[in-house]
This record gives sequence, C-alpha cells and structure tokens, in this order.
Amino acid sequence: MDWASTTVLHGKIQAMGTQNTGYTDDHAKSGLDHVFPSIDTWENQFQGYEILIDDPEFTSVCPKTSLPDFGVLTIRYMPRKSCLELKSLKEYLFHYRNLGIFQENIANQVLNDIVKATDPVWAEVKGDFRPRGGISTVVTATYPRPLK
Repeated sequence: MDWASTTVLHGKIQAMGTQNTGYTDDHAKSGLDHVFPSIDTWENQFQGYEILIDDPEFTSVCPKTSLPDFGVLTIRYMPRKSCLELKSLKEYLFHYRNLGIFQENIANQVLNDIVKATDPVWAEVKGDFRPRGGISTVVTATYPRPLK
C-alpha cells in the first residue's frame, strides 16, 4: 500500500485520489545541476570537538512558484583535518538566494558540499524553513549517510 496516498476515515484506511499540483520531475531536480563555488578550508589544529554554524537569514526560491523561501540553516560537524572557512561558506550560501531548489534538496546539497570540502568525522545540516501556505518544513541531512 502506498501510504503517501492514503487516509484514515472512520477508523478505516482509504486510498486518496492523486492531486494534480503541477509539480514535475524537473521541479524536483531543479537547482541540483547548479555549479556552486568550492568552499575554502583551513587546517584543523585539534581533535574531538564540534563546530556549529548557523545562517539565520537563509533564503532560496521555490522552483515552481518562484516565491522566496526563508529559513534558518544550521551546520554542525566534527572536523577531521579541515575546518570550513566562514567567509567562503557565506559566499557559497549566497548562491542559493536566487536559486530555484526544493528545501529538501538544499539540506542534502549543502551536506554533500561540506563533506566534499572537509571530510568530517560526522556532519549534520538542518534547514528550518518558515511557513509558506501555513506549513513549515524542517529537513535534517546527516553524514555518514545511513547504509542502504
């Protein structure tokens, strides 16, 4: 049973009709082919500590409606040999400002790029997006990725 298309009515599970929202696979992939700048790093001098970085004014654009999305992006990681250089990270995050990309893809793309830049012991990227149409979204992507 496809739980995404079901509902419970009077204690019974019923299939829901498919809604035509107009979203396409192209919308789902939007922004993922963008060429982001590399994120600079500097050599870590210590081991076994956590770094937390937050961007309380993160913005992007809905790929379908072109309406702005606002949120708080939080990056937590334990550095191995390299740490993120913050000005470079800020310039990287600016690329999302006018980019049409789903919120779920933002957290995962940022995580991939941070892992590529730093090879951390572990990392977490959390996007806490403000409500649009009465619904807010929180997306958390973690590294290492769960095994399939």
